[in-house]
Amino acid sequence: MSLSSSSKTLRWGILGTGNIARQFAQGLNAAPARHTLAAVGSRHGETASAFAKAHSIPTAHSSYADLLADRNIDAVYISLPNSLHHPWTLAALAAGKHVLCEKPIANDTAQAQEMFDAAQRAGLLLAEAFMYRSHPLTHAVQAAVAAGKIGELRIIRTSFLYATNKIADNIRFNTSLGGGSLMDIGCYCLSFSRLFAGAEPTHLHVSAHLHSTGVDDYTAGLLHFPNDILATFTCGMAVRADNTASLLGTAGYIEIPIPWKPPAQNAAFTVVDASGTRLTQVVSVHTELYAMEADDFAATVFNHTPPRVSPEETLGNMRALDEARRQIGLKFS
Repeated sequence: MSLSSSSKTLRWGILGTGNIARQFAQGLNAAPARHTLAAVGSRHGETASAFAKAHSIPTAHSSYADLLADRNIDAVYISLPNSLHHPWTLAALAAGKHVLCEKPIANDTAQAQEMFDAAQRAGLLLAEAFMYRSHPLTHAVQAAVAAGKIGELRIIRTSFLYATNKIADNIRFNTSLGGGSLMDIGCYCLSFSRLFAGAEPTHLHVSAHLHSTGVDDYTAGLLHFPNDILATFTCGMAVRADNTASLLGTAGYIEIPIPWKPPAQNAAFTVVDASGTRLTQVVSVHTELYAMEADDFAATVFNHTPPRVSPEETLGNMRALDEARRQIGLKFS
């Protein structure tokens, strides 16, 4: 499906009705200028109908296949469990739909490559959904590092952890669904580290604790980049932390208190110079985070701007995840 740049609205269908699908729907409803929520699909008609009613979506489909057959949809947002990203992205592309797929885009690099190859053959856009990449806070931090505000970047520190007692029926604790903390949230830490290092790691060392279900429930790692940058990360589903990011340089450092899901108002980061002087920069926008992500996607569809997360970036992240899972012995059943 090819949309002309004169088109003003991207008609979306959502595959899945979970928490991330809910947040994406709320974001689109807050940005009607370029987006229309046209349909939602679920395995159960009642679930789809309830979701559609809650988010003012005109059409509810009782199967994923029915949603993909809907001719009133231009693009599909895939919010399904990780193991379902690959088959349903391929199905959506075969149906002529652009695809925004939740992170991680697939279970492994081979699947991701197959998905991008299919998109290229079809002349359609496939992009991985890392919403933090669309927030101006991330762009402002990139600009500060590029401007030399902290001298030469040397160390990147990230953490993304939460603690849950809800294990039963939790897709994140299921190896057959591509679960584990690395796949769920560690992928953010790897993405962030690679973004600011501006390179792929030459060495990756990871240790993890494996839950009785077989997935990693907390993990720590070190990445060494070719430009003498080191990155450390921690991720987990059984540990609480501050969930911050820091960029440490030869002339100062940057603290980012909310890097993964920055708020629309008063998103902030602090530059600390060599003398210890702290300068906090605040970024405020009038658009929801998921709407910004959808806007970036639409800009690529309509105006052919480079995708916010390129295929090369996604494949690099998948390679790092593959190696990390190999080191900790996490295999998907």
